[in-house]
Amino acid sequence: MVSIPGGDYIRGRSYDWPDERFKWYPNPAKDDTPIGPVVVATFSIDETEVTNEQYAAFMKSTGHRAPFHWIGGKLPKGREKHPVANVSWDDAVSYCSSQGKRLPTEAEWEKACRSGVERQMYPWGNDPPTKELAHFGTLKGPEPVCSVKKSPNGLCDMSGNVWEWVHDWYDTHYYRDYSSPEETDNPRGPENGKYRVVRGGGWFEGEDTRYMTCSYRSWALQNERSPTIGFRCVNVAEPSSLVESGKNAQPADHDDEAER
Repeated sequence: MVSIPGGDYIRGRSYDWPDERFKWYPNPAKDDTPIGPVVVATFSIDETEVTNEQYAAFMKSTGHRAPFHWIGGKLPKGREKHPVANVSWDDAVSYCSSQGKRLPTEAEWEKACRSGVERQMYPWGNDPPTKELAHFGTLKGPEPVCSVKKSPNGLCDMSGNVWEWVHDWYDTHYYRDYSSPEETDNPRGPENGKYRVVRGGGWFEGEDTRYMTCSYRSWALQNERSPTIGFRCVNVAEPSSLVESGKNAQPADHDDEAER
């Protein structure tokens, strides 16, 4: 795991997207604004996305279900080092809990992505992604973890390869409506919602590389199992209620996707 020092940083997107400048564009995504200071405690995060072989070992020891594309519940041969995908948010929570860990909060994930540099777009800086920096723009699926250059802080695939589940419920206006000092001190996200947040972009992303930035927020249903979504875990000095938080939560009756 890689240790991420605690402290404050500026959360959110600090630059314009081109479509925001056109009056005819009806509804540019602004769920990653406004920017503002956020404080997180020191934590450690997995160097890589959880791999198929790690998930297979978890299945063997716990009897947990396999990703739905594993024929006969067996790990596909030759894919041991690829990131596990087709796992739901609950599957990811169960795996992390079995390791004495949990999913990162959205605020923790973004701090880790930025590699200690304020307001930069990608883990490596502001230069556009290349195939040496991230795995994206393909129809062939993910690559083995750490197939591209590590981030300056030693993390692999924070952009590209697979999207990553984080702990938080998704709320379109979360950054706008929860901005007090109390609400931005180790923020845990909304109390409920319809979707869970996913971060980092994946192998399927094409020319529009905004999805791979450190600030971009996307979402998926809690029980969704997608070939583009995986996860990694974090560890903290003190056990957190987040380990089990939300496993039996009922989604709120509203549609953030429509609002966005």
